[in-house]
Amino acid sequence: MLILRRSDVVETLRDQELAIIDVVAEAYRLHDAGSTTLPHSTFLRFPEERHRRDRIIGLPAYRGGAAPIAGMKWIASFPGNVTAGLERATATVVLNSVENGRPTAFLEGSVISAKRTAASAALAARLLVGLDTPTGVTLVGCGVINLEILRFLAAALPGLAEATLYDQDPARAEAFARTSAEAVPGVRTVLASTLDQALAAHPLLSLATTAAEPHLDLSPCPPGSTVLHVSLRDLTVQTILDAVNIVDDTDHVCRERTSLHLTEQHTGNRDFVTAQIGALLRGTAQLRREPERHVVYSPFGLGVLDIALAEFVRARAERDGRGTRVHDFLAS
Repeated sequence: MLILRRSDVVETLRDQELAIIDVVAEAYRLHDAGSTTLPHSTFLRFPEERHRRDRIIGLPAYRGGAAPIAGMKWIASFPGNVTAGLERATATVVLNSVENGRPTAFLEGSVISAKRTAASAALAARLLVGLDTPTGVTLVGCGVINLEILRFLAAALPGLAEATLYDQDPARAEAFARTSAEAVPGVRTVLASTLDQALAAHPLLSLATTAAEPHLDLSPCPPGSTVLHVSLRDLTVQTILDAVNIVDDTDHVCRERTSLHLTEQHTGNRDFVTAQIGALLRGTAQLRREPERHVVYSPFGLGVLDIALAEFVRARAERDGRGTRVHDFLAS
């Protein structure tokens, strides 16, 4: 068993944004081709009112293709951690051989989770923005995920020069601006004083909040904006119905009271979903942009991405001699 700490994962993935986007894109292609197994994620919730927003999620997955791998991500989301100075999410990933089922690696998973989420968003942005590559992005929610998204967008969209920031807590937005100046020095940041001002700033928007219920429409956005709806629960039902909707997996994303799940409950169907991203990548579906309609990408966050990226990390870490090998983890 190879055990990889957070520092091992961070060093292995340093400056690998474009390679990570490629790993995520290939996982989506395999998923669209039917070469994955992806059970619904399991949400462990707690009965106490003080834990109303807390959850731990299990995401099992199998990725086929040339190098098959199976595994599971176990990720805890405790939004209250932020006010205590702790990370909102913590995660671990276990990988298993598909030859004998034995575990091959145990990895710290929060870095993997954040980077595969950001890579998915950047991949979608590159695929969906159309011919006019954006020079700016609006980030609503100034936490770890949008910082990674900014890092990956800068790699995927070389012309990106400005990020407009908005958070309900202005101090978080200010801290984000300081951190991003070091993490993504080629992109200058602008602090928006209101949400509407932020939404109107750029035709590319990333929503990465902790919203539990829809609260937002896109009327202030420039016509035909591309919206990375990463947090899944920000947009109202009517906003979803008015948009061109791209998802990672329709069945997965229409669950757990996401905006799309609520839209399905409202309409009784899923006709509002235009395509899955894997089909766009493989060319089995086409996107026809309409000048006035926003394109909304809502990725549920498929466990196969975590497994694919964790295996990428494992292979590189093993090659570079990183991690701790525990030879007696299993019975001999």
